[in-house]
Amino acid sequence: MEPQNLAKRVFARPEAGPAILLVLLIVTFTSINPAFLSVLNISNTLAFTVELGLIALAMTLLMTAGEFDLSVGALFGLTPVLMWSLFNSGATSLELAFLLALGIAGLIGSVSGWFVTALKIPSFLVTLGMLLVARGTALYITDGFPQRTWNADGEWLAAVLVGDVRFGQLRLYMSLFWFIAFALLLHYVLTGTRVGNWIQATGGNAGAAAARGVNVARTKVALFVLSATLAGFAGIISSIRTSAANPNSGTGYELEVIAMVVIGGTALMGGRGTIIGTILGIFILRLMRNGIVMIGVPGLAYNIFIGAIILGMMALHSWLDRRNQSGG
Repeated sequence: MEPQNLAKRVFARPEAGPAILLVLLIVTFTSINPAFLSVLNISNTLAFTVELGLIALAMTLLMTAGEFDLSVGALFGLTPVLMWSLFNSGATSLELAFLLALGIAGLIGSVSGWFVTALKIPSFLVTLGMLLVARGTALYITDGFPQRTWNADGEWLAAVLVGDVRFGQLRLYMSLFWFIAFALLLHYVLTGTRVGNWIQATGGNAGAAAARGVNVARTKVALFVLSATLAGFAGIISSIRTSAANPNSGTGYELEVIAMVVIGGTALMGGRGTIIGTILGIFILRLMRNGIVMIGVPGLAYNIFIGAIILGMMALHSWLDRRNQSGG
């Protein structure tokens, strides 16, 4: 293949823009403050980034199918509240509390999916309502206060979910390996399986997909369940790492997660999704938040930068789409 044609194909991919932006961010922040690439900063950044990233991976598949889930931030807060309420009260073991809490999160996702597919209510409205229900439930259970701290030492489940390993001064939590595992799995599902074809067909043209035998409703419900369950899973991991189950945890995450997915190149209206692009989008936003603080920019300015990045990446994706369609 000629180098010119190869370069054209590479830059036509939705991941090209985010990859270039990520490299530019790393080079810029490191040149201003070399501590940006310090072992300590990398360890701290990865600890939180992958927790939010787990939600973004599932959101990628859901948005590829043409739907949104605004309840993920509330489920990030509710699920650990449910788990630790069961465990701290002595009602169940930690393992059973973990399974029950995730099961409830999945059930909430299935209810959202049913409202969207059976009652034909837009997912934006359904999950906005579910956000309020989930957040309100977490606040009611805890009376609005973070739960008391607990001692999870000696619990094998806590070690499996959030145990840490050290490579010299580099400290990595098990959550990073969970993130890698889910990223590989969902990338394979989306790009290498029949289910992935169903997801993309559902988001591209649901009517045509149904005519070709795709069970559109079942596909969407399954993705809502996945989105809710991974949001709950991420919340549990975060609660173990921070030793706190705060009912307000995850506030605003839903919009940040959608921004990560969109910046990564997943089509906003469905039909095209990329896990690789989402991973790039995850690190773009998290490194941006970390970097602007390290170079002395007020943290309150973060949203300005994020808004500008979203607008810029949308313009870039739109230009690339038009260029590819015109054959230029």
